This record gives sequence, C-alpha cells and structure tokens, in this order.
Amino acid sequence: MGEQLAGGCAIALHATARNDLMGGCHILVSSSLFQLVHACIVFAVLHRNHVAGMFESDRHFSHLADFEREMTYRTEMGLYYSYYKTLIEAPTLVDGFHQITQDNITEYGHTINTLKRFNLYPEVILAAHYRLFKRIAAALDWKTEDCWQVNRGQGLPPISSCEGIGNPHYFYIDHVFAVAGTAAAALFWLGVLVSDSIFGGFITIASFFFNHGEATRVQWTPPLRESFAYPVFIAQILVVSYILKYRKTGISWSLLLSALTLTFMLFWQFAQFALTTQVGSLFATFLLDFISRGTMKTIIYGHLMAFLSGFVLLFGNEMLLTSFFLSSVVTTMIILALDGALNKITFRPLLIIIQAVIFVAGTLGIKLGFGHLLAVEDDAHIFEILRAKFSDFANFHTRLYTCAPEFDFLGYEAPRKLMLTMLLPSAILAICLFGVFLLRSELSSLLWRTSSPIARVKPHSELVYNVVQLACFTVMAVLIMRLKLFWTPHLCVVAAMLANRQLIESALGSAMTARLKPVYHKAALVALLSAMAYRGYTNLNDQWNIRGEYSNPSQEMLFDWILKNTDKNAVFAGTMPVMANLKLSTNRPIVNHPHYEDVGIRERTMRVYSMFSRKSPEEVHATLKNMGVNYFVFEYGWCGANQQKPQCSYPAIWDLVDPVNKGKPALCDIVNNAKTKTLGPFQIVYAQQGYKLLKVQ
Repeated sequence: MGEQLAGGCAIALHATARNDLMGGCHILVSSSLFQLVHACIVFAVLHRNHVAGMFESDRHFSHLADFEREMTYRTEMGLYYSYYKTLIEAPTLVDGFHQITQDNITEYGHTINTLKRFNLYPEVILAAHYRLFKRIAAALDWKTEDCWQVNRGQGLPPISSCEGIGNPHYFYIDHVFAVAGTAAAALFWLGVLVSDSIFGGFITIASFFFNHGEATRVQWTPPLRESFAYPVFIAQILVVSYILKYRKTGISWSLLLSALTLTFMLFWQFAQFALTTQVGSLFATFLLDFISRGTMKTIIYGHLMAFLSGFVLLFGNEMLLTSFFLSSVVTTMIILALDGALNKITFRPLLIIIQAVIFVAGTLGIKLGFGHLLAVEDDAHIFEILRAKFSDFANFHTRLYTCAPEFDFLGYEAPRKLMLTMLLPSAILAICLFGVFLLRSELSSLLWRTSSPIARVKPHSELVYNVVQLACFTVMAVLIMRLKLFWTPHLCVVAAMLANRQLIESALGSAMTARLKPVYHKAALVALLSAMAYRGYTNLNDQWNIRGEYSNPSQEMLFDWILKNTDKNAVFAGTMPVMANLKLSTNRPIVNHPHYEDVGIRERTMRVYSMFSRKSPEEVHATLKNMGVNYFVFEYGWCGANQQKPQCSYPAIWDLVDPVNKGKPALCDIVNNAKTKTLGPFQIVYAQQGYKLLKVQ
C-alpha cells in the first residue's frame, strides 16, 4: 500500500510544485506505513488474547496446581517442558545447560544432547529470561504472582494454585501466546503485500480468524515446536515476498532473511522440509523468469548462511546435513553458477526441461549421497510413511504413524469447513484469476525468451511464488492432515489476491476491467467479507463457548506413588505419552519417549512395546531387563481392539511384524486379567484406576 502511494507521488513530482509535493508524499507514505504497523499490532494482540482465552477456558489453567499443569502437557509437550523446568531449577543456567546437553535421563543407557536432538532453543531462551526476570523482581520487590487454595472435591486434597507472570508455567505459555500473536500480524501484512490493498489484509486476517480451528492448534498444545516456529516461518515468507515484489538485492537482505530462517530451523526439526518446499517454489518462479538472478542469489545466500549457522548451533545435526533443504540450496546455487551458459538457450521448453532435470537430479543425488556417506537413517520413516500411504507396505513404525488421525490423509471434513466459510472458493477464484493472468503474460513468450536478461524479469513474482508455495502446502496437507497448519493460513493469503486491482486488470483485460469500477470492486470485497462472516462468526462463537476443567486423578495418584515408593534412580518404560509426563513430574530415568524422529528411539520403542505383543512374559522380561528397566507402566487401553481400524490395535500391529507368535494370547491381555500380584518374572506393585505398575525383577 505504501509502495502504491510512493509510486503515485513519484509521478506527481513531474509537476511544477515538485518541492511541495515531495514533502506531502513523504508524510503520506509514512502515515500509510504507520497505519499498517498499527493494524498489525492490533491483530497480534487480538490473536494472543484469543488463543490465551481458549486455553484458559478449556483447562481452567489458572486454578490448577503446578503438578496438575505439568500433566496437561501430554506427549511431546511434557518432554519439551521438562527441559525448561530443568533449566530454571538448576543452580545456575550454565549447570542447566550442561544437564540438557549431557542428558542421561531421557534415554537411560545413552547420554544424548537434547538441544541437538529436540530443537530446544525456545526453552533455553525462555529459561534464561525467566531467571533474569525473577532476579530483577526479587531485587525490586515486585509481586509477580497471586496464590490461593483450591478445594477440588472427588476425595482429592486441596491444592495451592498460583497465577501471574512470576509462575514458571505462566511465564512459558504467555510467551508462547505472544509469539502466536505475531503470526496474525505477519499474515495481515502478507495479505496487504500480495494484494496492494488494505482490503487484502482484512480478507486474510478475517478468514484466518473465521477458520481458526483449521489453521492452528497453539491454543491446545502450546509447548509443541510448531507453536514457536510457525509464526517465524510466516514472517520469513513475508520477507521473501517483499524481496521478490520489490526485487531487492544485497547482503543486508540476505542477513535479514538468514536471521528468520535460522530461527525457524532452531525452533523446529520439521523446518528443513518446509524450507525445501520454499526453495522448490522459488526455483519454479525463477524458472518462469519472474525472479532476476541477483534477487535469487540474495535469497539463496540467505538460506545458505542460515543453514551453516544452524548446523553449528545444533551441534552438527546429521539429519540437517542430509536434508533435502541443503541439497536443494546447493543445487540451486549450481544452476545460478551455470546461468550464463543456460541464458544462451532462448527456446523456453528446452531450458525449463534442462533446469528442472538438474534441480531434481541434483537435489536427490546430493541428499542420497550425504545420507549414504554418513549412514544417517533418521528420516527414513518419512519415506516409509509415504510408501505405506500409496501401497500395501507396512511395518511397526508406519502403523504407529498412519493409525494416528493427525497423520492420516486430509479427508473431507476440513475442506467442507473451509467451503462453508467461503475461504476455499475465494482461494480457488483467486488462483483461477492468477492462471488467466499467467496465460496472458506468458502467451507471447511461451516458446521463445527475449535475449535481454533484464527485460525477461516480469512483475508479480511475489504472487507466482505464493501460489506455487500454496500448491506445495496443499500436497503436504492432503498427505498428512497435521500439516494443514501450513495450508489453511496460506489459503487466507492467496484469497487476498482478489483485492489486487492490477491482477484483475491483467487477468480480465482493459475492456472488462473498465466496467468493474474500483467502487464496485470494493463493494464486492465487502460482500465477500460479509459472506465469510456468516459462518465464520459461528466458528468463533463455538471456540469462545468451549468450557472445560482438567482433572486426571488416576495419573496423579500413580506419580505420587512413584515419588514416594521408588528409588530416584529407578528406570521406567511404558507408552510414549506417559513416559514424557513421568519424566517431567518425577524426574525418573526413562528408556523411551514420544520424539520418534530418531532411528535409535524407534528401535527402543519397538522393544518396549513388546509388552503389547504375543511374546512370552519371559522373553519380554529379558528384553526390558537388557535395557535396564526397573518398572513398566502398563495401561490396558492401549491393548484394546480398535473397532474402526482393526489393524491399528497393538496386538494386530505385532501380528504384522511377529507372525511366528500370531494366534497366541496377547501379553497385555494376560497382564490385565492377572488375578495375582506375581506374573512370571513380573510383579504387580501398583494397580489403580487403569494403571498397573510392573516391577521387572
């Protein structure tokens, strides 16, 4: 929007009153930028309050004791928060840092660097700031939390609950929600950028709120990596789009892009896959001559600097070194180095084929070469999951993934909801207009390129990039439902292109555009927002009406028993979600956990889950004993039959990988139906409300 005003001012400067106009133009552009920043701040605060309010309403978090709050962090969340807890409770931050980089509790028997493995930089940053804040608050005698007693009923003892920024839980989640707020700000700005109109920003932010349940889950799962990383990625996409739109070059832009890309990589292990789609989308845009060589080098250098810095800060993470992200960046740099020779080819189809073959072959070749050379198999499960989705291939690990709803195909429900709010039809219409524009602009140069490299670069590169990026996100979401967090917000961004007057003029032609006067165009956009709001407000109201209160007395009693009756060095095994909470609440060593991306932990988990197989108690006992396990936390719910997906029960999964014992009684059924406390080599030392604790003698 500011750029449009600046352009208009530049034309006006040819008038007689050049000096007077220049002063007025600077004020106009500055005012426009101020309004944009002000709107971004407003939407950031609104989104922060929205997600924080839903989180409180769902769990009544303010009236929970700290140990209850810990139990609300299920699966991976509990694992991540446990390292934040370690850092703030250690004698010094340096001691805490040493504990998480030389950790022998998370995978008993192995000493691992959890900062390298789990991308824990958010916890390190928050813990450092929390310790500093507490020191300052103590020195200035600030009151940072309010406490009261809560009577819980149900035979449970009363607890003390504290609320306020001085409470470690509130310090943590308040910062998560603050970061989440910036995602709304970046989406609004990105909508303005791709539409050249404030209306585009409103379409993006309105559709984001109206489809909030399909766009993010930060309100339910604050400690997950995506809660910290995705807002950074949206800001990074905004910078990339700005660089493309205004054809920026130079080291300063590379450094800015590098800083955001590096932060994204440090915060989430999945960042390498998302960034690979970005490099691929940028390459496709470059292939169509919408990005100049200088601008492309600026962006790719930013990516390369981010990778090198991230590789060092993640202590030489092998999975990052063998990623598609690095191989795609290196391949793109090779193509840019060959650009002088390739530019001599003016027959467009031949050039596209040559560059595409080099990109695909180079990306695959470098990735597979590094992986084979370093013998890294940590990401092998991803290809196995994709193979399982399109064939009858299955193994223990793919079944664990594909049986989980969030790793299933997208399904019908999400697109149906997006249709009702008019987001999906709006994005499809915007893509159709973009397709017509692309055909019109490319028709004259479909077969032959111009000989001038400068004349080849065409406008609207930011639109081309964002549409191709949406295509990548669509494929990701269709294959794995969990990844709709990338897809839905980007649909909101692309829908904003309906407000782009230049795009509509290019797509419809001057004759038809003359009939669609600006006032009619704006009226249509207002009508679209009204149509979105019809169902969108209902969705928001449904979120606001969510009411709940967390209570898990059975797990509370189990952890209390463990704290009172087991040695501090006793080693535990069990299902992945419970192990994360057990480590967080009792600080006992565990042998398996929910972070399944490492090949070693996948093998460990398979051995632990032999408790749900049809093997003999003696064989399972020997397996656990060899791992150093002292206690196994048993939940029968994981053994029961799955009515909708019979192949997804644990005994059925073991029938797949252990056909020798097929037909025998499942060990978990034997444990559940045991009438005595002694079960072969195991002894049942605790049995209450769905949990049994087996002592490995």
